[in-house]
Order: sequence, then structure tokens, then C-alpha cells
Amino acid sequence: MMTILVTGAAGQLGAPTLAALRAAGKEAAGTSSSGRRGLRAADLFTGQGVDEALRGVDTIVHCAQTSGQKDLRLVRNLTAAAQRAGVGHLVLISIVGIEDIPMPYYNQRLDIEKIATASGVPVTIQRATQFHTLLDQLFSAQRRLPAVFAPAARFQSIAVPEVAQRLADLAAGDPRGRVDDIGGPERLDVGEMYRQWRAAGGGHRPSVRIRLPFLRAFKGLDAGANLVPGKPFGRQTFGGYLQGRVSR
Repeated sequence: MMTILVTGAAGQLGAPTLAALRAAGKEAAGTSSSGRRGLRAADLFTGQGVDEALRGVDTIVHCAQTSGQKDLRLVRNLTAAAQRAGVGHLVLISIVGIEDIPMPYYNQRLDIEKIATASGVPVTIQRATQFHTLLDQLFSAQRRLPAVFAPAARFQSIAVPEVAQRLADLAAGDPRGRVDDIGGPERLDVGEMYRQWRAAGGGHRPSVRIRLPFLRAFKGLDAGANLVPGKPFGRQTFGGYLQGRVSR
């Protein structure tokens, strides 16, 4: 039976991806840099334990990240170990529109795609729009400010469990290169998303729209580079996510 390994299996995306694979009856394991119980100890930054974690693995779903420059080293160490282990498929999560929204984090995601593609390990790259949780965090991080600063842009946010299920489905198949981008069911202005967030218990502060058209990143957002044309993939709306969060 095919063995699938999920990196960062204790994280926001890795944990539901591993759960989705196991729910589908797949032989799946996960890694954790901290050696969390039930996961294989593997430090992708130092490389310690990575070769051991990849023994007998056919497919990797790479969900581990630090949200910084270290992520480039993580994917280099992982792909080098995958080559040594003869891994036949690497599934990589990425972000919609990263070529046209030149933020440092997005530039790193693009570099990660290039490293993985050039590694010699057959890859499947799945780009997704921003998670519902990211917009939630954007608003929550400003709780102590008199107003919430919101970029003048639209987002098509998607639920993490839906992305996790998509990665699990891709891992069960053959390498496909870059597949069609996926996004959530709605395209909403950030102001509207904030109004929904505020109504769900986020306070009563006003929002202030920020528009910086002279910055290339904002030009990309203005042009909708972060959106996915055509039929949406996700089903859970941002409001549905908020309702579920409040009810927990």
C-alpha cells in the first residue's frame, strides 16, 4: 500500500490533511519538528531525522512552514532527502497570484515552487486563495486599535478543511504538475468581511480602507490577482466559518 507522509502534521493545514488521508483509508503518517507524540520526529531546517522519516514513503504532502525565509531551506532539505529516498510524488501547497503580488512572503512561495519543480522529484502544485483564518487573524491582530485598517481589495477566502481534503485527494493520485487554482465560494470586499467579522462578536470599531496604488502589491490586488476565475472550489463562506468559530 502507498505510504503518504504529511510534513508539519501538527499545524493548521497539516493536521486536517493527515486526518483526511486516514479517514480515506490511506497509509499515512506525519512529521513534527518537536517530535510530537504519534508523529515522526523530523527537523526539516537542520535535516535531522528527515531521512529516517522518509523511509518507505511513496508520497509527501508538504505542509510544514515557518512563514518566513527559513521555508526555503525546509523545502531544499526535504526535496534532497526525497531524492535520496526515491520518493515518487511531492504535493505542494502554494498561493494564488504570487507572481503578481510581490510581497516578501509571496516571493518566497514562488521560490519554493521553483525549488520543488527543479528538484527532480515529481510534483503536484496546488495554489489556493487565502484561508478564512488569515482574514480572521488580520482583524483580530488590530483589536487594541481605535479602528481596523483594511486593504481596499477583494478576497475569495477558503476553508482550511476544504484545502486539506483537496491535498489528500491529490496525494492519492499521480503527479500532475501545477493543477487548477482553487478558491472559496465568494468574492468579498475586505470591508464587507470586516462587517461580518464584527457582527460575529468582533466589537464595534469602524474600519479604515487603505489603498496604496503606487505599490505593485496593491496593484495586483486591485487587478484581482488573488482571485480564481470560473467555478469556485470551496463551499464554506466566510460567514459560515465565523458562525462555526463563534459556536465552538
